[in-house]
Amino acid sequence: MLAVRPTEQVAADPGLPERIDRLRRERNAVILAHNYQLPEIQDVADFVGDSLGLSQEAARTDADVIVFCGVHFMAETAAILSPNRTVLLPDLAAGCSLADTINADQLRAWKAQHPGAVVVSYVNTSAEVKAESDYCCTSSNAIAVVNSIPADREILFCPDMFLGAHVERMTGRPMHIWMGECHVHAGIDPAHLDAARRRHPDAELLIHPECGCTTSTLYRSSSGDLPGATTVVTSTEGMVRRAVDSPASTFIVATEVGILHRMEKLAPTKRFLPATPGAICPFMKMITLPKVAAALETLSPRVTVAPGIAARARRAIDRMLAVPV
Repeated sequence: MLAVRPTEQVAADPGLPERIDRLRRERNAVILAHNYQLPEIQDVADFVGDSLGLSQEAARTDADVIVFCGVHFMAETAAILSPNRTVLLPDLAAGCSLADTINADQLRAWKAQHPGAVVVSYVNTSAEVKAESDYCCTSSNAIAVVNSIPADREILFCPDMFLGAHVERMTGRPMHIWMGECHVHAGIDPAHLDAARRRHPDAELLIHPECGCTTSTLYRSSSGDLPGATTVVTSTEGMVRRAVDSPASTFIVATEVGILHRMEKLAPTKRFLPATPGAICPFMKMITLPKVAAALETLSPRVTVAPGIAARARRAIDRMLAVPV
């Protein structure tokens, strides 16, 4: 459950958004927020998006300070891409259960078992893991990244097993897949989707590929066992685009519930329903408006990456950003 409800934050200090805006100008700062952040964090951000979009913004910003409203690996990625800028994470405890499923030692041992294999690491990993990787990817471009690798190369894909299975299915490329998962997405199972579909049979279904239900849902849709409107498996940014462009008026959204705020802002005449109302990442909800204001005032907590690790990780990230999507 959320430690601080959004309305309580603003009610406690209604001047916080204006204070943050003043500090942003004084510090020449840019505020980047992930789609899963609290609504009021998204509302004060200069850019809201998925991991790929945030990485691209971090790489091209001319701001002196980057305030990253996300989780630790995202701030690390920004620090790698913008080494001459001050990167702030308003709460250093904002981690990631998926990133914690693999470390650099484990990846080195796995690579030793498959000499010569190409390592593709989801961006949801530490800087040390990225440094041991050949490519990074996000859910937006994982398929394109894998398709860019010569067909005769062995691939190690980590750490999300559900995204890996989805990429394997979509590309036809057999891969060795690390058995990691996001506990929030893994908890969105077929039973939740079935219940939501029964309540809203005409709703379009949007599923993030990290979900544990992805494979079975696509199989059932293709076999005719899951009647109803269209089923789309895509990244969070793909979900947002689909929500705006689709002719459907109601959507069941299978990912972390924070994204519903952005969808409702961009498509206010449509209805967005969480596949699982309890799909809440506690790490994504740790950053609050008071913490953003404090970070801008004190220029802390700062996230840095050791130069040697950063240089190696940067290669994998740059290869990802160079792949056309």
